[in-house]
Amino acid sequence: MGCKKSKLDVDQNGGVLEGNKHQPVRTDQTVYVRDPTSYKPHINNQTPGLLPGQVFQKMEEKEKIAIALYPYDAIHADDLGFKKGEKLQILEEHGEWWKAKSLTTKKEGFIPSNYVAEADTIETEEQLLAPANKPGSYLIRESETSKGSYSLSVRDVDAQGLDVVKHYKIRTLDNGGYYISPKITFNDINSMIKHYHKQADGLCRKLEKPCEKPKAQKPWDKDAWEISKESIKMVKKLGAGQFGEVWMAYYNNSTKVAVKTLKPGTMSVEAFLEEANLMKTLQHDRLVRLYAVVTKTEPIYIITEFMANGSLLDFLKSAAGCKVQLPKLIDFSAQIAEGMAYIEKKNYIHRDLRAANVLVSDSLLCKIADFGLARVIEDDQYTAREGAKFPIKWTAPEAINYGSFTIKSDMWSFGVLLYEIITYGKNPYPGMSNSEVMSSVQRGYRMPRPENCPTELYDVMTSCWKNKPDDRPTFDYIQSVLDDFYTATEGQYQQQP
Repeated sequence: MGCKKSKLDVDQNGGVLEGNKHQPVRTDQTVYVRDPTSYKPHINNQTPGLLPGQVFQKMEEKEKIAIALYPYDAIHADDLGFKKGEKLQILEEHGEWWKAKSLTTKKEGFIPSNYVAEADTIETEEQLLAPANKPGSYLIRESETSKGSYSLSVRDVDAQGLDVVKHYKIRTLDNGGYYISPKITFNDINSMIKHYHKQADGLCRKLEKPCEKPKAQKPWDKDAWEISKESIKMVKKLGAGQFGEVWMAYYNNSTKVAVKTLKPGTMSVEAFLEEANLMKTLQHDRLVRLYAVVTKTEPIYIITEFMANGSLLDFLKSAAGCKVQLPKLIDFSAQIAEGMAYIEKKNYIHRDLRAANVLVSDSLLCKIADFGLARVIEDDQYTAREGAKFPIKWTAPEAINYGSFTIKSDMWSFGVLLYEIITYGKNPYPGMSNSEVMSSVQRGYRMPRPENCPTELYDVMTSCWKNKPDDRPTFDYIQSVLDDFYTATEGQYQQQP
């Protein structure tokens, strides 16, 4: 569920404004999204066309029609340029670039998928719980369970002080009116929202601002892989690790990226390119996107998407991370399991899964980074399994002893990662040296349950640390377990006032 990344501006009467694409959403706007398969309801006093905040509209039952949120100027010969508000028929969907046909110009070509909006992939709760939104933030959308009816989703705080999203059905009258409680009805949805801006009147709280949506960034150029070092402008050093530095940078002075520079001698260019060509085929919402490389001169550059909150390890130790409550920690764990389930499905191996190699976005989405790089590192202090740089505390016994890295050794590492998450970034096996950890684990020692760690989560950890690799669960199974820790379905609507 979720609000689409719309920047269509709506005036107080529900009309669409043609303002600048960077214009912020006004606090008096109503934002909602229709499902493309439903009929268009009658809204009193509305002109034909887009409804207030509507960003997607179905033209014909068999067509998939999207509406442009921003203008796009074609760069490549096979691109399709379009204007804001233009209707596009989606012909093919492949990654971040879709093939589409303009219903205005009748031309066909490739478009950046995040420059248009469709209602099938809304993510209401995820967006409302993002840091940019506060209690009272709201979104109106069409119900996924009751086609043709609408829902009001409101961010609130529960009795334990945890941020939650509560849902209310918006019901329709035969004459076209709307209501949440039958005690008070409204001619149109705008009037309803204005009323609940002034008073809660039975809702969990009065409405404040519409859900804020992050600004979309143009997807990476389809043909940009081996790029020139001159196209990268380093802006801010974010950190330094065992094998190089990480920078915030801009590609072609326009696209914000993260750049990992590798110390000379860290790995051979040939081995890196072989692995990188595999890595770039792995594209998933829970994996950091590998954009491009610079390998013609040293140091090697690895260009990836930029994640504002840095590593999960650093975030958990930060002032903001320390305030994250248990449900969100479980959510972090489930997100990482989802990414690893994809890697598992693709018969790939991470080899170095830990909190330092998971990155966090500004909306608290976790993405797995550096998958596969460990295989091509040539540093003796890393490749020698007793070396100082080798992550002993995260590594499965069979990988330490025999070099047997599999998805099951990744599962062992995931159990240690869960320990890092639930302890807000504490070092695993506290007070123990690497050699002590190796010998203790061989004898059957496992870390005890951390304070404030639910028994059910500790059970997941210990299942990851089974001595026999085949006895450890799959990531697909672990994802389902973690997803079920805190279940909030749309069917669980709040009691109507």
